[in-house]
Amino acid sequence: MGPLRTAIKEACEKTVSVVKFLCVLHVMKNYLVNPVMTYGPSMLPTIDLTPNIFLAEKISTRYGKVAHGDIVVHRSPHNPSKIFTKRLIGLEGDSITYVSDPDNGDDKLETVVVPKGHVWVQGDNKYNSNDSRNFGPIPYGLIESKIFWRVWPLKGFGSFEKK
Repeated sequence: MGPLRTAIKEACEKTVSVVKFLCVLHVMKNYLVNPVMTYGPSMLPTIDLTPNIFLAEKISTRYGKVAHGDIVVHRSPHNPSKIFTKRLIGLEGDSITYVSDPDNGDDKLETVVVPKGHVWVQGDNKYNSNDSRNFGPIPYGLIESKIFWRVWPLKGFGSFEKK
């Protein structure tokens, strides 16, 4: 009976350790920091075409502490299952002037005032980015996190704020 009791006690202790670890992971990913993989041309030249892995923190966005120039991760206003990484250009009340269709060389300028509770996001590559120039200001609630640390590729490892 002794070895069985020891085995059960050890199994319970390991189970408790695994559950604690999973709880910490859950809190980290959903409330503090989560990894984000980005790829595509919309943030060229700041973020290159190859897949990049960043750490993105959720505390700033939860408490409204984002600023002009921050690179944020947000859900698409048209398809919430899609996630975009864009630069925050305007906060509520800001007046934004942008080229409405840079592809056709028209250079027609449009101006919009960002409504209350919304932000204006744009990719750094104005010729190939699906952003607020296409779908308008996005509700602040669609912002999930703010990128602050590059993990991969290793040549760029380190702080990534306001580059």
